[in-house]
Amino acid sequence: MQESGHIFLDESSTLLRGSQKEINFQLFAILNSIYDGLYITDGDANTILINQAYEEVSGLRRENVLGKNMREIVASGLIDRSGSLCVRKSRRPVTLEQTFRTGKRALITSTPHFDEAGNITMIITMVRDITEIYRLRERYQESETRRRSEMDFLQRNQKFVSAMVAKDPHTLEVMAKAQKVAALDTTILLLGETGVGKEQFARYIYENSARAEQSFIVINCGAIPATLIESELFGYEKGAFTGASREGKMGVFESANKGTVFLDEVGDLPLEMQVHLLRVLQEMQVRRVGGVRSIPVDVRIIAATNRNLLEMVHEKTFREDLYYRLNVVPLVIPPLRERKEDIRPLVETFLRDLNRKYRYHKSFSKEAMELLHQYPWPGNVRELKNVVEQAVILSIGDEISSTDLPIACHFAGELNDTDDMGAVDLKLQVARFEYKYICRAYAKYGTVRAAAASLGMDSATFVRKRRKFEAMLQK
Repeated sequence: MQESGHIFLDESSTLLRGSQKEINFQLFAILNSIYDGLYITDGDANTILINQAYEEVSGLRRENVLGKNMREIVASGLIDRSGSLCVRKSRRPVTLEQTFRTGKRALITSTPHFDEAGNITMIITMVRDITEIYRLRERYQESETRRRSEMDFLQRNQKFVSAMVAKDPHTLEVMAKAQKVAALDTTILLLGETGVGKEQFARYIYENSARAEQSFIVINCGAIPATLIESELFGYEKGAFTGASREGKMGVFESANKGTVFLDEVGDLPLEMQVHLLRVLQEMQVRRVGGVRSIPVDVRIIAATNRNLLEMVHEKTFREDLYYRLNVVPLVIPPLRERKEDIRPLVETFLRDLNRKYRYHKSFSKEAMELLHQYPWPGNVRELKNVVEQAVILSIGDEISSTDLPIACHFAGELNDTDDMGAVDLKLQVARFEYKYICRAYAKYGTVRAAAASLGMDSATFVRKRRKFEAMLQK
């Protein structure tokens, strides 16, 4: 087809001969390699050419539209509207959204081309598939809706919002789950690295439960000597062993009757004690050391650990039946480095309490707060609290600078990347610090999986970070 001296052919055309035909096919190949769809009509909106990308996004075939007028194509329902027809009316470029029968959505821009007399000789329409953009936007909106729903849920229902400091979406998500299970009186297993705040979450669950008016007893299973843990948990009868009280003693589970027992570091519980704990969970009965009768108890158990209990089950260091009894509702508390939005409100809370305690009026400089935000916090919230308190106590003046932070020493000795003004490449120093931990973990555990688990991340994240930091530090 020829229009005003221009020739537009489909790939099957035989009108051209020799080198001109070869050029025609090369041009067609180029147009087919373009990522965006291409639709060309003449000045009367008769279809001249479409490329392969347009076929894919629209679902139309070349043989079904070539030579046809856009009015006919719209009338037949093959497309819902035409940018080319809009251009014929307005004589100006037109941009609009179009939905094809494939379900795909596209942004189309139709542009007119004129001859010397001002007549439209050709209309070129570029078609960009924006289906994935809409999907991403919908997923984002769904995520935002869910986050707002969780926030609304927490604000409507929680009784002790002031006891928890949370702003990051990851933390709010865990809090929403904790809120939902708090009233169900089921066993809960809190998982997370050391210092992430497992005891605070346990108290949060307790305070929002039906047992909130009863006792809440915390037992660190890793801090009690193995020789005493049985008598601490289950109590003993008078004369049960040398040094025992003449009256005997109630254990933790008896003392917490009608209340809640929080077993921190449950992964450190000796194997011989695990079977006794299993009895409590299964039968809600305890037997004192030296006793012959079972004592019924009514307690809710919340357990916590920073260890991989499933791996311990495979290694025969943790009972499989106890694992499944504890793992009724697992809640994974993310490390502080994965919930950065919690850092500032936590720092402000700690600082407010310390200023009140010591009668100070201290605040953190912008640079100090940036360092607190960039630091990877291997010790999590516990380390953050200690750093803030140490900085408040040891700093001179009311403004705490970055050099007043004890974590600055982790970057000291590696701060050779300073300029003449003393500026520091903070991202580089954080990368060095994280890379050091990654290398140490791999050297200690020998496998990516075990090293990643020890740092609270998955294997893919571990490998990605190691490669990223290696490339960064080799520059």
